[in-house]
Amino acid sequence: MIKKIFLYTSVVILLIAAFLAYKFFGPSVKAEGTQYLFIKTGSGIEDVKKELTDKKFISSATWFTQASKLLKYKNIKPGRYKMTSGISVFKLVRMLRSGAQTPVNLVITKLRTKEDLARRAGNIFECDSLQIIQFLNNKDSLEKFGVDTTTVMALALPLTYSINWNTTPKKIVQQLHTAWKEFWNDERKQKATQKNLTPLQVSILSSIVDEETNKAVDRPNVASVYLNRIKTGMPLQADPTIKFAMRDFGLKRILNVHLQTPSPYNTYIHTGLPPGPICTPQTETIDAVLNSPETDYLYFVASSKFDGTHIFTTNYTDHIKYAREYQKALTIYLDSLKK
Repeated sequence: MIKKIFLYTSVVILLIAAFLAYKFFGPSVKAEGTQYLFIKTGSGIEDVKKELTDKKFISSATWFTQASKLLKYKNIKPGRYKMTSGISVFKLVRMLRSGAQTPVNLVITKLRTKEDLARRAGNIFECDSLQIIQFLNNKDSLEKFGVDTTTVMALALPLTYSINWNTTPKKIVQQLHTAWKEFWNDERKQKATQKNLTPLQVSILSSIVDEETNKAVDRPNVASVYLNRIKTGMPLQADPTIKFAMRDFGLKRILNVHLQTPSPYNTYIHTGLPPGPICTPQTETIDAVLNSPETDYLYFVASSKFDGTHIFTTNYTDHIKYAREYQKALTIYLDSLKK
């Protein structure tokens, strides 16, 4: 009799142990495709439970609660956590306790303004675009990174940055600055010095070159034109700076009235470089500026063939001839669009 009771008791204990083991270590999380649990800054354990159940990652918080107690999960670490279907609550709690979140990729391509950067980052990080633009407009906050409110966009190299979702605007800029310092190695700094430019000035000039042409083969010569104009004290007279000054990036033709736009970015009125970059130039464009050849070119104009190339000249007479050819071809083209 005693043996039977002992046997029954053992079986019950084993069944209970198996049940508990299944609840703790068996598949519990459900996630379709790629899904994430977002834990906001300042969240408590109850907030985590609610998010898990509201998003139906787990059917009930009961066993998650028990696993949290067992693993002493009390210090809630905010972040973006990838939910893998079929993992146990034990593994889930361990992941959250360790803060093993999945970073967000901030992909920077062609951006023109601080507001563009703030919007892009605000769409993927916990901090919103308003917090980000406030930081980008704070001179004191930017000082430690060697930039100000007009030059900060130079730090935004067109790269992919892996950053935690719950990061701050300061840490975003810190990541940009770290990549900037790595990019600006001794060789590039030396080349900039040989051009009598600082890295920031190279970025500003590169942004203009990048907006002037999509043809990689033309960029070094475009850069040489602007460098020659800087040397001789000529205004850059760069049309893309007018678009930036007007914040009208879809402008097809620059007219005389546009050239009167009152702005420090108007390079028809002011000599030298504008105060900051007008876009985030490609790294290849920066290198094109740094490696630009010594030329006598002072002018260039888009080819009337509309093939994206430019014609470079050393004198104004030839420049006007080619400019008239281009304007005539452009007028015909624009008129054809109205028909």
